[in-house]
Order: sequence, then structure tokens, then C-alpha cells
Amino acid sequence: MNPEQRLQELGYELPEMRGSVGNYVLYVQTGNLLFLSGSLSYDTVGKLGDEVSVEQGYEASKQAALEALSKIKNAVGDLSRVKKLVKVLAFINCALDFKDQAKVMNGASDLFVSVFGEEVGSHARTSIGTINPRGAAVELEMVVEVE
Repeated sequence: MNPEQRLQELGYELPEMRGSVGNYVLYVQTGNLLFLSGSLSYDTVGKLGDEVSVEQGYEASKQAALEALSKIKNAVGDLSRVKKLVKVLAFINCALDFKDQAKVMNGASDLFVSVFGEEVGSHARTSIGTINPRGAAVELEMVVEVE
């Protein structure tokens, strides 16, 4: 089953790709590596540990992951052209004493593995606490190997 069919089977739909809001591009491909600009959880805003729970953050990271998948599809035409998710960097909008960034990030990681399988979908990752654009709970940056 290809990744787009798997998304549908899981009940997800890719959002329409949004344009950039500054002087940058949404992705850059060099050779077989695709570098994505940040993908936000547009529907979930606020700080983890204050207004947003870990469970809501987990879902927010899935939202950001779907935004990223939309960019990938736009860049290469079909998600089946993804050979490997290489690196995912998560910026978690959180209170100063919040320590569960990794639990929030699991939402995106779980989605990627569910869509692509272990071999393609498992990835290196880092999650850090920060302040995000538009108050988004989660922002993801990615490096993807494509055909």
C-alpha cells in the first residue's frame, strides 16, 4: 500500500499546502535530499504546560506532520517517492518548566511510521522547547531522502 492510501486508511487528509510568509521557500531539494522549512500545527496554538496538554500537543505534532507531508508531496509529486525520513527537528512551544517535549514529538513520529512503515518512516529526531511563529504548539523541520 502506498503512503497516500495508508493516510486515507488511517483517516487523515493532507491539508492544502500554505505559502511562505517571508523571504524563504517552503522546501529546497539538492540531489536526493529534500529540506523542509518549518511546518506548523496551525489548529493548535498555545504553550505546552500552560494552555495545551501533552495529549493535545501529541495531536498538534500530527497536524504539523501532515503539513510537512503536504510539502513533500508538492515537492516530489507523490509520497511513494520518499525513500527515507532522515531527520525531524521539533520546536515545542512550551512553558519554561515543561519537560515532556519528547512525548509531544511522538505524535509526529508515530504518524510517520504508521504511514511509511518502520524502514522508511523511522528517523533521527530532536525536540526542543521554544517560542513558535503564530503561537503554534508545534513546528517541525525535516530532511527527507527522495527518489
